[in-house]
Order: sequence, then C-alpha cells, then structure tokens
Amino acid sequence: MFRTIEDFLNEWSRESQATQQIMDTLTDASLTQRIAPNFRELGQLGWHIATTIHEMMSRTGLEFAEPEGGELAPASAKTIAETYRTAAAAFTEALQSQWTDAKLTETSDMYGDQWPNAATLRVLISHEIHHRGEMIVLMRQAGLRVPGIYGPSREEWIERGMEPLV
Repeated sequence: MFRTIEDFLNEWSRESQATQQIMDTLTDASLTQRIAPNFRELGQLGWHIATTIHEMMSRTGLEFAEPEGGELAPASAKTIAETYRTAAAAFTEALQSQWTDAKLTETSDMYGDQWPNAATLRVLISHEIHHRGEMIVLMRQAGLRVPGIYGPSREEWIERGMEPLV
C-alpha cells in the first residue's frame, strides 16, 4: 500500500506511460481483434482502461473531468489513446491538488465495500497492468509491434541482434 502521494505518483508515472505506449500502438484496424467469440475486443479493452480511471477514482471523492463517449469504445484508435492520455493527466492533477498523504488512510465505498484509498490506488494500477497484458496478446494476434514495457519485446530483442527465447 502507498504511504505517500509521491510514492504513488512515482509508480503511476511509470505505469501510465507504459499503458500510453500500448494505446499509442493501436490502429483502427486492430480494434476489433478478439481472443475468441464473446470476449472483449482490443478496442473495448483499451476504452475500458481509459474510462475506468474516472469511474474508479471518482468513487473516492476526487473530482476531474469524466471521459465522453459512454461505455462502448469508439472506432478510432487515436480517440482511445487521447482519452487515456487526458484521463490519466486529469486524474494526476486532481490527486495532487485535492489529496494529502492523510487521505490515503481514509476509506471510500468501492463497489459495496470500504477500501482504504491507498488500496484503491494500488488496484487502479493492477487493473491497468492486468488489462494491458490482455491487450498485448490481442496486439500480437492483430500483427501489431508490441512495445517493450518491463524489458525488450521480442521485436526489440531481434533488432538488437539477440535470438529471443521461444
């Protein structure tokens, strides 16, 4: 759990930049890629990540602009990427201006349970990482180049003259 806003923002900065890399790689043609019938499409996963920032964090009392567009993903990869960029920045600004470290120990109603705000921040990051992983699989299926997040991607290893493990 986070003990200071600064600790959270340090991790959030890295993770939201990684998520933005994924969002910026999407193409309009890739948005309909799915793992199997009746599963979310790649675009819907990206949209879910972008809109969840406000959906989740507004439950803690943070006030910032809600993304426009509702629950269904737009057919534009650029719109999804820009919506994420805007939501992440608005959330960061709201957190810095509206909370102090003391707010981290307060609880908020999250889906019928009381969660410490610090735990909600952890879940926000974990939620993004979870869905980002799903997106990477779909990106590969759609033929997109996957950016390295926690290290080089397969494509980056090959460009460096290394033989990726299979």
